[in-house]
Amino acid sequence: MAPELAPPCAETLASPASPTPVPHIRIHPSTQGDPLSSHRKPRTSSPLTRRAVRVGLFAAGVAGVATAVPAQAATGGPAKVAVASDHVFSHADRHDHTEEKDSFTIRQFGTVSAASVRNQANAVSSACTADDDCRSVALSFQIVTVAGEHTRLNAVNLSDAVNKSCTGCQTLAGAYQFVVSTPAPLTLDSAHRRQLADVHRRLDALTRSDIPATDLRTRADALAAEVNSVLRDAVADAPKGDAQDDVTMHRHLDGWPSR
Repeated sequence: MAPELAPPCAETLASPASPTPVPHIRIHPSTQGDPLSSHRKPRTSSPLTRRAVRVGLFAAGVAGVATAVPAQAATGGPAKVAVASDHVFSHADRHDHTEEKDSFTIRQFGTVSAASVRNQANAVSSACTADDDCRSVALSFQIVTVAGEHTRLNAVNLSDAVNKSCTGCQTLAGAYQFVVSTPAPLTLDSAHRRQLADVHRRLDALTRSDIPATDLRTRADALAAEVNSVLRDAVADAPKGDAQDDVTMHRHLDGWPSR
């Protein structure tokens, strides 16, 4: 029986691929997700079958948690289930006019039978005025690497920005989730980790900058594109890796001003 897929919860930007195969998502021994921040082949199944095995959307998890727990496989043998969740929340009001937060995490899992990953950003501006406005920014970048042929992966990526009686306020929430699926477990090497660390530093600086929210959104997208490029390069260097199929980016932005 084909695995059930939950409906998509967020805008998905997959790496360009041919006609319709959607990125593979497989999973592996799940070691603890590895935060990098503060805070296949022969493929014999059809594209639709591969997608069914690899990608689904499901909301669950506790902020900042990455873990793998024992489960029982259908055969009665040991298996593991991975759970990871990252959540950034910022709140600005007349007592604290500016709050800007970001997160940049890497979760590298081994072989698991199933995984549930969640990435979320929420920003709120409340009770400020046009003459005394607020600025609230929340940006969350989450990288998840998984591997395997028959693993269920449920991923959710959400953002929400709210202005509460806040005239002239700038409020931006951005969630960027990168899912890397390879036939064998992928461990990012030092060169790729340095590149990602550099993006992280620039994300910190961008989040705390005073550029207009519309420009901040554009620059956050540019940083996300860099992350996507680094991951595609890492997959291309991996055994049996396919940068076209194995890297998927989910992006969700919300906020004021909207453009």
